[in-house]
Amino acid sequence: MQLEVRPDPAEVGRARRWARSRLAGSGIRPDEPLAETLVLLVSELVTNAVVHTGRTAVLRLSLPCEAADEVPVRLEVADSSPRVPLPRLADGEETGGRGLALVDGLADRWGWSRDGGGKRVWCELDRCERDEARLACGGGVRYEGCESPDGFEGFEGFGGLEGLAYEAV
Repeated sequence: MQLEVRPDPAEVGRARRWARSRLAGSGIRPDEPLAETLVLLVSELVTNAVVHTGRTAVLRLSLPCEAADEVPVRLEVADSSPRVPLPRLADGEETGGRGLALVDGLADRWGWSRDGGGKRVWCELDRCERDEARLACGGGVRYEGCESPDGFEGFEGFGGLEGLAYEAV
């Protein structure tokens, strides 16, 4: 399933609604934590594409059937900008700069790769039913296929985000 997203901030809301509408046949109830986390991750990655590239992006969502609980939910946002997604820690009152930190804290795995002249940013969520079960499924981030801004393989992202709090409003 995929959705083309125009470079307009209003598209972020449309992407969230589209993602929610796709949950119906997946066995993920709209009120469960996994659904809320997925929609928040859609919002963050689409916002990054819209705000930082100014180009059209493609949102892809892989929702395995109900019977495939061991298969993670995968979200990808591809765009044609060669601009590297640079994680940063925003200072106190800044209103932006926390998107990839949020992805890092919520996704079980995430990364990015070059895609033609652009890039593809992706994340995965394991389909565990409760927060305790998510930890048992290996909660915590593993960086796969990431590149550093300098092109070094194995970019470790944020590491050590202890003490940061995230609030979704």
